[in-house]
Amino acid sequence: MQSEYLGILLLVAVAAVLCGAMVTLSWVLGPKKNTPYKESPYECGVAPTGDAKERFPIKFYLVAIVFILFDIEVVFLWPWMTVFKASDTAFMITSFISFALYMLTFIVGYIYVIRVGAIDWDETTSLEPAKLGEIDPEREQPEMLPAAGATA
Repeated sequence: MQSEYLGILLLVAVAAVLCGAMVTLSWVLGPKKNTPYKESPYECGVAPTGDAKERFPIKFYLVAIVFILFDIEVVFLWPWMTVFKASDTAFMITSFISFALYMLTFIVGYIYVIRVGAIDWDETTSLEPAKLGEIDPEREQPEMLPAAGATA
């Protein structure tokens, strides 16, 4: 029984040794000189503009969360389909109803996300102002503090 796993164990050991050797060699043999060019942010071949410590708009995070929820939905859908094919009729009906409710919950959630405008790529606003409340221009706004490590 142990000989069955010997090949996998050998593969993992060789991969770990090679990874460790490459990281160590690049650290030992690589140049250590820091230059302003190396310290500047990389922007896909375009000349860097501004500071790399800018805040991302919230719309990126909202899209990421919706994407993760969709992935979780698919992760639960796959094993259910596998079990659904090889089960008796009573279980098929019960599991189909429960999964239909599960899918309905996600569909209602997606409709809500679209109706609220949470993933709109408009430059003006990403959420409806009515949902956020009115902003009174006369009211004094709190001063924003700089991010940690940022210089003014």
